[in-house]
Amino acid sequence: MENKAHEDQSSAVAVFSDHAGAENAIRKLKNSGFDITKLSILGKDFNSEDNVVGIYGAGDRLKYWGKMGAFWGGMWSLLPGSAFLIVPGIGPVVIAGPVATWIVSALEGAVFVEGVSPLGAGLVSLGISKDKALKCESSMKAGKFLLILHGTYTDAIKARNTLESTAAEEIDIHQMPPEPARVG
Repeated sequence: MENKAHEDQSSAVAVFSDHAGAENAIRKLKNSGFDITKLSILGKDFNSEDNVVGIYGAGDRLKYWGKMGAFWGGMWSLLPGSAFLIVPGIGPVVIAGPVATWIVSALEGAVFVEGVSPLGAGLVSLGISKDKALKCESSMKAGKFLLILHGTYTDAIKARNTLESTAAEEIDIHQMPPEPARVG
């Protein structure tokens, strides 16, 4: 039973230098039969040259106007969940996919991990190591995009194998440790 719990809590994290590479990877995963509702994408936003007109909530979705509007609009219509956060030390971050809900839940639950931003703490709550969360934060600060698949260990391995044929700069797999045995 412990292996089953462990099997159900893994993530594959890929870093892309631009949104086009991340978008292509999502298409590749979808065409390979992956459940895209398990995918999330995170990117830093609001560079001065973007000329953003606005972001607003529309029902259960966000709407975005500006240079990256078509990209984020497509991601938000494809992936469940969305968020726009101002993260200290990183700046504005846009998220599409279920990781948005998990990060916001971690923030609302006051999950803090020393040495990382609230975004990093949210990633740690998903089983991503503190060291990798710091690398993810650095990637976000540099304007890169994170693609995260959360599912079983088998899902994560398949995703990594598919992502190896994309423009991913790096791909890592993270497994959440099994819950400790309860005493009593």
